[in-house]
Amino acid sequence: MLLLITGLPGTGKTTVARAFAALSGATHLNSDVLRRELGLMGHYSPEDKEKVYVGLLQRAREALMDGKTVVVDSTFYKESIRAPFRALATECGVPLRWVEVQAGEQTLYARLSRPRPDSEADFQVYEKIRDQFEPLPEERLILNTDSETPESAAIKIQQYLQP
Repeated sequence: MLLLITGLPGTGKTTVARAFAALSGATHLNSDVLRRELGLMGHYSPEDKEKVYVGLLQRAREALMDGKTVVVDSTFYKESIRAPFRALATECGVPLRWVEVQAGEQTLYARLSRPRPDSEADFQVYEKIRDQFEPLPEERLILNTDSETPESAAIKIQQYLQP
């Protein structure tokens, strides 16, 4: 299975994804961590973004082909970013599921006002991505991290994924 966790900066995508991976044993891939590994922190040109997403796709493909459940967390704010992951799920013959993580702007402002280990996004980046975010057409589980703990979110994801 390929699980994509989407949401605006600061919503808690990575925290939720890590909790779910710990609970389920899924392989967790994160765009910010990969950006750091590739030496692209601070580099957000279209070419640099593409390198990160190509890397995520390659790593997800390898893990899916090994029979693993893969959770990828990123903003996935544009359809052009989402489409290759849909194609990957089809190519690998695995189900694709979405989780959208949300939080209120007060919470986001507080989170984005302090340094975070992997993400460089601040409130201005949040506002820019918020204004460009293309609605997700697929069915998805929506989690609000104003009220969810990472552990409760992980359990809800696990329940959502069960047939």
